[in-house]
Amino acid sequence: MIDEQTDKPRSSFWKELPVLLGVAILVAVLVRAFVLQTFFIPSPSMENTLQIDDRVLVNKLVYDFRSPERGEVIVFKAPTEWSGNPDGEDYIKRVIGVGGDRVVCCDDQDRLMINGRSLDEPYVYSVDGRRDKPADQEFDVTIPKGRLWVMGDHRSASGDSLEHWERLQDIDQATIPVDDVVGRAFTVFWPVSRATWLSVPSSFDGIPNP
Repeated sequence: MIDEQTDKPRSSFWKELPVLLGVAILVAVLVRAFVLQTFFIPSPSMENTLQIDDRVLVNKLVYDFRSPERGEVIVFKAPTEWSGNPDGEDYIKRVIGVGGDRVVCCDDQDRLMINGRSLDEPYVYSVDGRRDKPADQEFDVTIPKGRLWVMGDHRSASGDSLEHWERLQDIDQATIPVDDVVGRAFTVFWPVSRATWLSVPSSFDGIPNP
């Protein structure tokens, strides 16, 4: 009796190898295009949460099933007015307010308020015992439906919703459309010494809906 497995020509593996490699490449391209993508951090705007040259992994599929939520770190296509680049540029910031939210600076303890509830922000940049203020001037805004108010954790070094609100006093110019969000950054994976999950701080749990 002939064993069909051993009777298979050994050369068939090398014939199939290009097909296998092609499939692997196709899967990798599809994953990058629709599911996961890596991004590197080019600026200090999200310190100390993210450092320059950190690599983060972004879930590009999650917002096909739901909208971004407060406290999540997102990658989005920055408006041309933000980046000055008509070809588009990716930014990474933290969602502070979603459509319908009223965001106010500040309460008597110098904290942002969202829908009347004060927000503790342990992630805001600090160094040598000095901590950034949550904002460098008072403001009171209501976020339009379908848009997001985003801020960098390093408030004094971030081109974000606050900066554009202070400069233009136009809420549409200061916020970004939900449709321009690329995905949620959910982990730092490089360098290995800084690997961590980018979870939503528990302080956002008590924020009421508008």
